[in-house]
Amino acid sequence: MATTRKVITYEEWLKMPEAEGIEEVVQGEIRKMPPNKWNHARIVEELARQLRAQLDPQDIFVVTSVFGLVIRRDPVTTRVPDLAVFVRRQIVEQEGYIHSAPELVVEVLSAGNTRAERSEKLKDYESLGVPEVWVVSPEAQTVEVMLLKEGRLGTAALLREGQLRPGRFPGAAIDIALIWPK
Repeated sequence: MATTRKVITYEEWLKMPEAEGIEEVVQGEIRKMPPNKWNHARIVEELARQLRAQLDPQDIFVVTSVFGLVIRRDPVTTRVPDLAVFVRRQIVEQEGYIHSAPELVVEVLSAGNTRAERSEKLKDYESLGVPEVWVVSPEAQTVEVMLLKEGRLGTAALLREGQLRPGRFPGAAIDIALIWPK
């Protein structure tokens, strides 16, 4: 992952052209990432397919495209979740970016992810108040379900099989066996 050393402000970031590929800003530093590999994309799309099939699109928005989720303005920090689920009426959009917590964030690990990067990203989701995060490991074929309690994200379950049920959408059930590419 390439990182520019110049620290930018929120106002400077707003004036920048849209980037090619995936770009996050962490503590004012721009971090460019390569596009996701095919199996990564397949996992994200299968999760999205199962969620969209069970959630009302008039009320719930399941997002898999690259978008800016603003964590904080100073120092500017934005994230690009692999998948985010929003209640439409609760979305706060300002200046073309989202400034509100999704109900669920899914992050699919890649071989290049470090523990420090994962921890940093989870702390950002925690600070934004994301109530539930699923960390998907294609290598281990596990899904770590993390829930926000008393302002902290903690592991509630580590699943290899069975069904995932998003806490905010208990009527939806994701078959874990179907998310792994064959």
